This record gives sequence, structure tokens and C-alpha cells, in this order.
Amino acid sequence: MLNKDAKIYVAGHNGLVGSAIWNNLKSRGYNNLVGRSHKELDLLHPIKVREFFDEEHPDAVVLAAAHVGGIMANLKYRADFIYENLQIQQNVIGESFRHHVEKLLFLGSTCIYPRMAEQPMKETALLTSELEYTNEPYAIAKIAGLKMCESFSLQYGCNYIAVMPTNLYGPNDNFHLENSHVLPAMIRKIHLAKHLNEDNWDGIREDLNLRPVNGIDGNRTQKEILDVLSTYGICPDSVTLWGTGKPMREFLWSEEMADASVHVLLNVDFKDTYDDHQQEIRNCHINVGTGKEVSIHDLAVMVINEIGYKGILKWDSSKPDGTPRKLTDVSKLHRLGWHHRIEIDEGIHKLYQWYCKGICINHKPI
Repeated sequence: MLNKDAKIYVAGHNGLVGSAIWNNLKSRGYNNLVGRSHKELDLLHPIKVREFFDEEHPDAVVLAAAHVGGIMANLKYRADFIYENLQIQQNVIGESFRHHVEKLLFLGSTCIYPRMAEQPMKETALLTSELEYTNEPYAIAKIAGLKMCESFSLQYGCNYIAVMPTNLYGPNDNFHLENSHVLPAMIRKIHLAKHLNEDNWDGIREDLNLRPVNGIDGNRTQKEILDVLSTYGICPDSVTLWGTGKPMREFLWSEEMADASVHVLLNVDFKDTYDDHQQEIRNCHINVGTGKEVSIHDLAVMVINEIGYKGILKWDSSKPDGTPRKLTDVSKLHRLGWHHRIEIDEGIHKLYQWYCKGICINHKPI
């Protein structure tokens, strides 16, 4: 257990996961936290990262910084996803070792598992067959990160642990129509489609002023706005989502992921992540999820019901579905003492309320 005055560096503390971990640590009385924005510290720059560690000498590190995105972004920016994530991991984990960091927690993703892995996916499924093509570069980078943690711990006796969260959603999520993950993108698309369907141009303009789409904000003409939204399948009478809606996905509220992460950081050591009787020590990472799944189609229906959209839901089957099914086996996490509490229907309600509140706050008269 880290003592309450331990200095903890949270890399990526402004992001979806990092901000939730930061807040969770604060709620537990850990106030000696260190964070740097991307503008303050570019984690791709090895000299800058070394200088930061020289200056701060953290006792523990949470590596939540990453280059992330949904299917479209993973397909278009394959080089960025593998290069930037490898570079971030190399720099932060390497400097943690050089500066004798007591504990490191690395956050990966369940996309590390093979496309056709047996369901639910156990940690032992890693590297047993080919990866999903759409996110292969990102997955390879995350596999390298967890293997770095495993290898440093085995060779040098470090206490570096890797957790692999399932699909996350929650406060501070990214609602970019191209680069976000499935649930926030779905919420925003259906939110905008509802406003179009109801001819609520004030609502549309407020949304676009907060989050412009391809440079188009709420001050543009109706035609310009309609044209840009239609490129994302958002029309007055219908909304079109990618794929067939058939894939099954598991979702975890980001604040619960943070609670699980902090639980592991404070209560689990590397030696607890594998069986002492293993001849070859591997697969020491820990799945973090709910162990429950929902189809993308049913997820969309839940979002539609939450938002109150009355238009037509369409699917573009020419677009990729991604991995057919991706359900985690969370028995190791349960053995280590953590279980989820927030179910998907409650989570969708909480996320949509947060999204709408953000629009109101940013457009309140001064």
C-alpha cells in the first residue's frame, strides 16, 4: 500500500481515464499528485520526459496517456496509433525504471486479444491467434506495453502491473464524430439527429459551437450544417450508424475503471498477478470490465430511448463492424477484490446527462 504522502504521477490526467483516476485518488486522500498537460509535457519527446522525471522523482506512476480512437480513426491513422503509443510507453516506462519508481500501473485495452478469441476472453488468450485488422497497430503497441511491464518485473523485480480495460465511457469522454469510441459517437449522432428531426436549430447551433464538426460551428448557414452532418449519417428524418449492429460489446463506466485501477495500484503487487506454479510466467495483466455484453443494435435502441429520438435508425453495412464479440473474463479481477456496480442503462443515462449539462454550462449567459 502506498502511503498517503506518496508522490503519484498520473500521465494523461486530463483524459477520460486519467481524470477519473486522479479524482479517485483524491477521494481516497492521495493529494500529492503530479500531472502535466500535453502542452506542458510532450510524452513523445524522450529528453523532455527524462527532464520531468529528474525534476519530480515520483514514487508511483499511472500510465493512462495514450493515442486512442474508434474504428474510423484506427483505420485512417494506423502509423500514428502504433508509433505514438510505443513512444509514450517507451519513454514513461523507461524513465520510471531509471528513476526507481516504486509502483507503476499501465493501462491497455482488450483489443489486445485475437479477433476470434474464445469468449469470454481470459488473460491467457493473448497472442494465441491473429488480431482484429482495424485496430491491429494500436493493439500491438498495447501488447508491447504490457510485456514491458511484465518483463521489467520479472528481470529486475519491479512492481509494474498492466490492466486491460474493456470499452470505456463516462465524464470527459471524446464526442468527436470521427475519432471517438462507439458509445459517445452514438450519443452525439442521435442527439443531433433528434434536434434536426424536431427542427431545433438553437440546440444544433449550441452543440456545434461547443464541438465544431470539420470546422463547421453553429454560426454557419443551415445548408452548411446539414451538409457536414449528412456526411456522418445525421439527417432530418434518419440517423445512420456504422456496420450492421450485430457485434457484441462490453462497456464499463470510466469512474468504475478508475476505482478498479486505484484498487490494483494500492492493493495488488506483481506477484499477485500469476500462479506461483506456472512454469513460464506470462499473461500477468488483469482484465477490467463487467463480464456483461450488449449488441451494438440494442445499445443504439437504449440510446434512442434515453434521448427520445423519433426518427429512423439505419445501418451502413458497407462499413466495418470490427471484432464480432469482445467480452472479458473478469474472474482474476474478482479474485483480487474488485467488482463493478454501474450497469449500462444507468451509465447511458449518466453520460447523456453529463453531455447535455456540458452544453448548458458552456452556453450560459455571462
